[in-house]
Amino acid sequence: MNAPLLVKVGGSLEDPAGLLDDLAGHPDPLVIVHGGHRARDRLSAQLGHPPRTVTSASGATTRYTDATGMDHMLMAYCGLVGKRVVLALQSRGRRAVGLAALDGGMVRGRRRADIRVREAGRTVVLHGDHAGTIHTVDVTLLRSLSDAGITPVVCPPALGDDGAPINVDGDRLAAELAVALGAARLVIFSDTAGLLADLDDPESVVREATLDDIASLGALARDRARTKLAAVSRALRGGVAAVGLCDGRRDRPLVDALAGAGTWFGVGQTSSPGDGSAPVPGSLAALRL
Repeated sequence: MNAPLLVKVGGSLEDPAGLLDDLAGHPDPLVIVHGGHRARDRLSAQLGHPPRTVTSASGATTRYTDATGMDHMLMAYCGLVGKRVVLALQSRGRRAVGLAALDGGMVRGRRRADIRVREAGRTVVLHGDHAGTIHTVDVTLLRSLSDAGITPVVCPPALGDDGAPINVDGDRLAAELAVALGAARLVIFSDTAGLLADLDDPESVVREATLDDIASLGALARDRARTKLAAVSRALRGGVAAVGLCDGRRDRPLVDALAGAGTWFGVGQTSSPGDGSAPVPGSLAALRL
């Protein structure tokens, strides 16, 4: 198996038709990871168990996933969203198979069943959470599928150490798979154009940054942006040469990304696949993600 391109289709994309067109027509091997948080949240609300967001004792905002919430995640990610992606690819002529990260023991991790959160000014412990962190990755199944000319389409949850499914971050999942597969590039698509130097200016996309820049940006990042930067850092430190945070709403999202659109990160120097004509602004420390 040649090293695939690893692509993350963010759950924030309401209509990824253009991206699916590009993915179906990409000439080289692909492994696709997809999210589905919006579909899950809608389903949970419809089923009378709306999503619950809590603030951890450290001040981070996180999703509390109890047993019912995990059932909804399985329905939305592995069922509704995953099968729609597979059907869309196959209707465009690309063979695909949908998998959860837990299938075949592909991705395993440690469940954090008890979490400390802040509620009404005090710290309380919530039990029965299905959040977890990734510890081991086995890509044997993905390699077999790719060798057979089939595109794997992967989503959370992973398999917890107690045998229960665990909710792992989709961007981090994509990064871990990219490292394990020896992917040269990871492209993470969402509903933003990239990292902005000025939140009030959607044109202020930072074209290129380095692994060293991430360390200074991390203190300024908020919520999802902080998680995305952690995934970028993990991929680069694991040997992925370039990671892009790119706009999945464009007419040709993958084609444009591989030509340099979005924000591209490299280890020690800029690694955009485009011409690199746009320099990194000197005031990276001023970024608000």
